[in-house]
Amino acid sequence: MGVKGLAAQSLPIIRAEAQVERKVGYCVIGLGRIADHFMRGVAQGSTSKITGLVSGHRDKAERIAAQYGVATSSIYSYEDMDRMRENKTIDAVYVALPNSMHAEYTIRSAKAGKHVICEKPISVTVAEAEQMIAACKAANVKLMIAYRCQYEPLHLKAVKLIRDGALGRVHTINGAFGFNSPPGEWRLTRKLAGGGSLFDVGIYVLNASRYLTGDEPVAFTSYTSTMDHDGRFDEVEENVSWALRFPPGVLATGSCSYGTTMPGYFKVFGTMGTLQMEPAFNYDGTRLLGTYFTGAKGAPPVIIDETNPEKDPKQFEREADHFTECILENKTPRSPGEEGLRDMKYMEAIYRSQAKA
Repeated sequence: MGVKGLAAQSLPIIRAEAQVERKVGYCVIGLGRIADHFMRGVAQGSTSKITGLVSGHRDKAERIAAQYGVATSSIYSYEDMDRMRENKTIDAVYVALPNSMHAEYTIRSAKAGKHVICEKPISVTVAEAEQMIAACKAANVKLMIAYRCQYEPLHLKAVKLIRDGALGRVHTINGAFGFNSPPGEWRLTRKLAGGGSLFDVGIYVLNASRYLTGDEPVAFTSYTSTMDHDGRFDEVEENVSWALRFPPGVLATGSCSYGTTMPGYFKVFGTMGTLQMEPAFNYDGTRLLGTYFTGAKGAPPVIIDETNPEKDPKQFEREADHFTECILENKTPRSPGEEGLRDMKYMEAIYRSQAKA
């Protein structure tokens, strides 16, 4: 189920614990910052557990294994991780590696017979994304891209309000997300990241414009720039701004940056009201604001002001619970590999459409 499938969703399905036959075991590939959020989310939930680790640092892996009750025999290096095929405690993997490594380790995991949650972006090229999807289909395993915001209640409420017509006809959507990246980060190396801020934070804005409209963009214009010539952006761009046109004429603009703080947000403008989420893409503390008119004569406007009180790592718990449900009940994930492929195609189109200043 892709973006349009969100239209029929309200809140993620919460399954009673009695319905869960067993906990699904996840092997985490790459033990960096994002992996820590995922592992804490799994531990916080009741449907899944961490049963394996893949790392290039055995000492670090052993410390984390002790924390999550992972057997030392279920710790693998990158070179020997294919041995997990024989490990019956591992049902699925979570790929938390730099972007350029997503394809290799997703495909290897699929060949080992394991379902895959892969962090976004799905890959660094359209061709790689297609290979990942094909490998998972050939191995009869599921592939889900970790678009955690697609499982967050206020994002889902915003989608439902738009689909229900609360804003009337949507005309424009604006969004942005950025931060000041410190030097030395892997994301500043093209070989590892594939691109600059668009691949990392801009993808949130791009993906949101798609699930908010429920459509796919048909025209692209963009600018890129580097303002800070301090060595950080010798390989990747610092800033990207773009404009998309959706049928039947909805316009969406977005910006992202590695050089300045842009609190992640989106704003939706319709004929009967507006919606705004800020912060929108944080791990917690999301806030949805809105005003719309019902159309009833003399009726006051409806005011929305809701903050999600859930704390980090709840969003990671939600996406793990969803994938576990898909595994146990043989369902297609709400954000399958094809969802990541579409964003990959659109990011390539944004780069190709660069206007000359």
